[in-house]
Amino acid sequence: MARGQRVEIDGSESVPSFYGKELRFQRERAGLTLEQLVEGGFYGATYLSEIERGQRSIPVDLARHVDRVLKTDGYFERCCEDVRRARRNGHAQYFERILEEEKRAEAIEQWAPAVIPGLLQTESYMRALFRAEHVRSVEEVESRVQGRLARAELLQGDGGRPEYWVIVHESVLRLPVLPPQSMAEQLAHILAMSADRRVTTQVVPWNAGAHPLMLSNAMVLTFADAPPLVYTESQHHGLTVDDPALVKQYRKSYDVLRAVALSPEASLALIEEATEDYRNDKQTAWVHRRPLA
Repeated sequence: MARGQRVEIDGSESVPSFYGKELRFQRERAGLTLEQLVEGGFYGATYLSEIERGQRSIPVDLARHVDRVLKTDGYFERCCEDVRRARRNGHAQYFERILEEEKRAEAIEQWAPAVIPGLLQTESYMRALFRAEHVRSVEEVESRVQGRLARAELLQGDGGRPEYWVIVHESVLRLPVLPPQSMAEQLAHILAMSADRRVTTQVVPWNAGAHPLMLSNAMVLTFADAPPLVYTESQHHGLTVDDPALVKQYRKSYDVLRAVALSPEASLALIEEATEDYRNDKQTAWVHRRPLA
């Protein structure tokens, strides 16, 4: 988008868009530019523009600054939590920052040692995982599934998607989270997504031995106009890492892991083999396939 080009906002599209449109209305009614409104604060005009277009949540400190400058009597501060809840859309609060940042990322590199990563999951796979967590109600399961499906749209469409590089452990392919035919559909979905040049999949074979990041999953996000971030997650907790020294360590570990994994071509062949094993109900034979390295 060219600098200064105005984008019309559809306030009916979402809660963040509704409040973003109201923010633009109040700013323009006060006769202020984006630069003038953020003057004296800690955020830039680009950041404020993304809030107005519903692409970012408004931080509390910025909302207070906006209320003070626009004399809106605390309106935007009161809206903060509504916007954050709407943007989370079935996701955990600790994932809120990454949910927002991955939309801006140029590239996402992910290591998934235990389950197929969310961006590549089928709906049935998602439901199985959420039910296994003993989510309390059908409504909550549905909210989480719809939220994850909406997030997966990040990889759809013709343009504007981040490059996505994912490494999974072979055991993830062989873990029967679903009945055989449904697992075959899940793996076929990965194959279809990997046919897109902007989705690259690698597999760490089960007999690879010791390798980096054995103790955790990791997601590395890189941006055109901001430092990289790392996100790592356990069952009920997630952590966003932005310390440059730690991010550098994670990126080095990921690069070494990429070298340990099979090539993308060999990885897709292994996924195809696992898919056919599920289709033919031969998935248990894989443990006898070859000797240890």
